Amino acid sequence: MERLMFQKRQKSSLQSKEEEILISQALQDTASFGKLYDLYAPMIYRYILSRTGNIQDAQDITSQTFLKVLEKLSSYRHRGYFSAWLFSIARSRYIDHFRMRNQEEKLIMKNDLDSHTDILSIVVDRERLLNFNQILALLSEEELDLLRLRNVAELTFAEMAEILSKTEDSTKKKYYRLLARLQSQLEEKNEI
Repeated sequence: MERLMFQKRQKSSLQSKEEEILISQALQDTASFGKLYDLYAPMIYRYILSRTGNIQDAQDITSQTFLKVLEKLSSYRHRGYFSAWLFSIARSRYIDHFRMRNQEEKLIMKNDLDSHTDILSIVVDRERLLNFNQILALLSEEELDLLRLRNVAELTFAEMAEILSKTEDSTKKKYYRLLARLQSQLEEKNEI
C-alpha cells in the first residue's frame, strides 16, 4: 500500500515537472502550446461533453477554454495544479456559454412574442377598423358631417354650428352623444 502511494506521488511529481516544462515552453513559444493542448484537450472535452450532452457545444466550449488558457497563460503561476486551473477555466466557459445561450433564448422568445404581439395587434386593429366602418355605414349624412367637420376639418364647435345652422351648444351635445353611441356600438361589436 505504501509503495503504491509512493509511486503515485512520484508520478504526480514527474507529471508536475513535465507540466512546468510544457508551460514554460508555451510561454516562450506559442507553437509549443499545442503540446499542452494535445495533453489536456481530450480530458476537457470529455468533461464538458459529460456536462452538456451535446457534441457541438462540447467542441465549442473546449475551443473557448483553450483560447482563454492561451490568453491567460502568462498570468498562470505553476503550483503543481495546472489541470485544476484548466478545469476551472473550462467550468467558467461552460457557465458563460449557457448563461449567454439562456439570454439569447430569452431574447429570441421576447422577439417572437413581440412579433406575435405585433401581428396580433395588427389583426385586432383591422378587426376594430372593419367594425368601425360597418357602424359608420349605418350613420345618417348629418351624423357623418358632424364627424368630418370636427375630426377631418378640425373645426371648432362654433364653426360647425355656423355651417349646420345650429347653436354651438346643440352642435356640441349632438357630437358628444354621437361619440358615446359609436363607442357603445364598437364595444358591443368587439365583445362578440
